[in-house]
Amino acid sequence: MKQTIGSATTLVVLPALFVFCALAAVANGQVQTTTNTTSAEPTHDVTVERGEVVHVSGNDLVVKMEDGSLRDFHNIPESAKVTVDGRELGIHDLKPGMKLQRTLTTTTTPQTITTVQKVTGKVFHVSPPTTLILTLEDGTNQSFTIPKGQTFNIDGQELDAFHLKKGMRVTATKVVEEPMTVVQHKQELTGSMPPPPPVPAADTPILIAVIAPMPKLAPAPVTQAATAEQLPKTGSSLPLVGLVGILCLLCGLVAKITRSALS
Repeated sequence: MKQTIGSATTLVVLPALFVFCALAAVANGQVQTTTNTTSAEPTHDVTVERGEVVHVSGNDLVVKMEDGSLRDFHNIPESAKVTVDGRELGIHDLKPGMKLQRTLTTTTTPQTITTVQKVTGKVFHVSPPTTLILTLEDGTNQSFTIPKGQTFNIDGQELDAFHLKKGMRVTATKVVEEPMTVVQHKQELTGSMPPPPPVPAADTPILIAVIAPMPKLAPAPVTQAATAEQLPKTGSSLPLVGLVGILCLLCGLVAKITRSALS
């Protein structure tokens, strides 16, 4: 079961890194905000699992893994698909003996989200080194907290808050870089059908059994020899020959007696 079954994205946000901070708190009035995201080279981690389908019952599946262990998968959704020989098969199409492969690719991409906030106005009041009130372009006054080490662009020069005077036109910029890690998981299921039975070699004899009707045998002709063989022993010609011999002997004896009497 080469199973295509989805992808997920996980965001891991690390603590924000301030590269250059102009104002610690900037209101939404006349503040211009731009955001830019840059990505570093992603890394890929590929894991491959292989197994053979042992049993399928409804939406449950039993697979024998490469290491010989059996793994049960319960309640597989109908939407799950496995690509087998170019076709997408569902759980009910899987058969014992099919080979399955799951390829899990984890892609990790480091990103940096840079947010730039910019405000321009005239100094209405300043209390160095922490508080500044500006009169914005729409005429409203807004208070800001000045972070430690903050500088301001005054007539092309970068000066701290102690150089600010009422009525000065200044521009303050806040830059925040926020590292982020994007993790994506992609799973691919592929498979193959069971192999066909082996074909016997060309020189291997193949026995073919054929059931043919038994031939009808013609009756053998009756011969004199066969008739003689079938006669009982009491029907032999030997007694007849003996009887004829005795008769001949008697006739010879009678003739001898008669000649003696006549002489």
